[in-house]
Amino acid sequence: MTHIIEKTILVTGASSGIGEATVRELAAAGARLFIGARRTDRLEALAAELGDNVGWAALDVSDADSFDAFVAAAKARLGRVDVLVNNAGVMPLSPLAALKRDEWKRMIDVNIHGVLNGIASVLPHFVTQGGGHVVNVASVGAHLVVPSAAVYCGTKYAVWAITEGLRMEHDTVRATVISPGVVATELGHDITDSAVAQGLTEWRKRSLTPDAIARAIRYAVEQPDGVDVNEVIVRPAGGAM
Repeated sequence: MTHIIEKTILVTGASSGIGEATVRELAAAGARLFIGARRTDRLEALAAELGDNVGWAALDVSDADSFDAFVAAAKARLGRVDVLVNNAGVMPLSPLAALKRDEWKRMIDVNIHGVLNGIASVLPHFVTQGGGHVVNVASVGAHLVVPSAAVYCGTKYAVWAITEGLRMEHDTVRATVISPGVVATELGHDITDSAVAQGLTEWRKRSLTPDAIARAIRYAVEQPDGVDVNEVIVRPAGGAM
């Protein structure tokens, strides 16, 4: 395994859920971290709790300039960037017939453009330094479609394809997609269709906790430079999604 204490790791969507759990897991392993999200009060509290090896900055992943500034701040604070964990995402599920165009656009902006903005912000640095690692958090929805999740699953299919393209185009840049099944997080808190929201509550009666995904991310990051873990699918035991 690679010594994780030698790595500087950026994590988006770090204010809660999988992002926060990943920060805690990697910090406990000794990594240097720079974390971003829109809820800066949570970032500040998390960084203060975890110590000097964790820096933070406000980040809107859907804004390319915000992502560039985030990466620049990380380099200024920690000297370099070795890994980007593109974790930020939204999931306002609804049937297509509900015609929630604003919600569709938001999912595309955050889930797809957010990943692309992250890649664009770190890739020149990775190419220049001769190495780097992009970990994109997708979903089991990258492999299946369920009613009310067509657009969300479409965004996660896109994340899977983008990650695979990055892997194929760059020999010195590792690319990993982590596809969680049902996880108990805040994701989906913004669902405006009451029936779909109730359905999500039912699905989550058997779910993973965020630390399960954090451990999968750590596993991929810890591998030696010549080992590229391309995808990890993590589901609750027992046949759940």
